[in-house]
Amino acid sequence: MRITILVGTMTGTAQLCAQEMELALDDGEARVEALLMDGLGSGVFERDGVFIICTSTYGQGDVPDNARALYEDLQRKRPDLSRVRYGVFGLGDRTYAETFNYGPKRFDDILTELGATRIGERHQHDASSGVLPEETAVEWCQQWVSKLQEGNRASV
Repeated sequence: MRITILVGTMTGTAQLCAQEMELALDDGEARVEALLMDGLGSGVFERDGVFIICTSTYGQGDVPDNARALYEDLQRKRPDLSRVRYGVFGLGDRTYAETFNYGPKRFDDILTELGATRIGERHQHDASSGVLPEETAVEWCQQWVSKLQEGNRASV
């Protein structure tokens, strides 16, 4: 199994979460690669395997600066992503109730519009919860892979 973790971050927290997920999942059976979204276009979804979108929210509910080009490319080119399967690990702060976890939601919405299939629920980490996001990320990604594997067995 090949897993690509696409990272949108402003302060590095999402990158730290992605690195922890990479370490937890790269067990010899799975090949995992975390990629910062910097400079990526919609063609990244032509890679084999499944994807995890690991991103924060910035400003007034926007995607992080380094994720903007990818997000805008998806909106502009509107590729057929019907063969893409993905999960979303979102980071936000509930004290910004109006825009809580909107960056991850924006990616989830555009991927769904383009035909991609989300595995599991979109995780919404809350920075004001007192729980370290990298710990939650490891727990979430392990559960996500289990759901993915259940789905693979069911479709055989």
